[in-house]
Amino acid sequence: MQQSTTNPDLGDISAFVTLAECGSFVAAGHRLHRNPTAVSRRVQSLEARLGVRLAERSTRKVVLTEAGREYLERIRPLLEGIKAAELETAALEGEPRGCIKLALPSAFGRRWISPLLPLFLRKHPLVSIDVSFSNTYVDLIGEGYDLAVRLGSLADSRLIARKVVDRHRLLCAAPAYLEERGMPQTPDELVNHACLRFTGKVNPHVWEFIDAERREHVVPVSGPLASDDAEALVQAGIDGLGIVYATDWLVGRELADGRLVRVLPDWSLPNEGGIYIVTPSTAGLPTKTRAFADWIARQLGRAPWSDPSA
Repeated sequence: MQQSTTNPDLGDISAFVTLAECGSFVAAGHRLHRNPTAVSRRVQSLEARLGVRLAERSTRKVVLTEAGREYLERIRPLLEGIKAAELETAALEGEPRGCIKLALPSAFGRRWISPLLPLFLRKHPLVSIDVSFSNTYVDLIGEGYDLAVRLGSLADSRLIARKVVDRHRLLCAAPAYLEERGMPQTPDELVNHACLRFTGKVNPHVWEFIDAERREHVVPVSGPLASDDAEALVQAGIDGLGIVYATDWLVGRELADGRLVRVLPDWSLPNEGGIYIVTPSTAGLPTKTRAFADWIARQLGRAPWSDPSA
């Protein structure tokens, strides 16, 4: 056979691969929804272009030649790659589908996003979610994450950050503790109180405050418990061990049901930051990621921790 210089024909190639997998023109035609004769013509066209016989025909079955086996081994991964590329490209539009690789901060993710995931998945049955919980920022691009929720301030300029809602820091304590020790009226009075310190703070042994004139007050604090686990400190506060330096989303339910009450509500605490949805980019964002980002932004944008029924 004389080798052709024309470009590859994916229809011819697909017919050959299907024939190799099925073992007969009849079976291949059934899979491709084509007449067996049409499949045969496709394979003959490919052989003519390559200038080599790829299969030996008989009345009952087809056997690949050595050239056919080698060509199949080389071409099959390429076809699979093309199919995968088409599926991934199609996922950029239309109904959300595919797996979302999601990174969440531990406590916030467990408390406010985990209960929402089943609602999203029931709404989008073609989507699955692979979620990781960690207080360490993952490398979205390097580790292949589609989306992350992050708290505070963001520094990675390679990422697209969408601020969903502000977060606010506050002090709170159990009513029983305040009944026993008294409600402080100024930050300076905290030196006489048991303060539960979060060691994830840059300097956990001082608390900073901003008054109505935007002046900063720095107060040294001490107490019976310090931890890098904010949830452990909140529980200690509920148990009456002292005053907790917390974030609104972490104690919203406890404030709403009265297990904790605000302390020094007229003073602001700095470094409040926000809650962000972060993606590697916005250009060409898959439908699955865009749908989840928009949906979770709506859920969190109403600050459910400020709603007593949340």
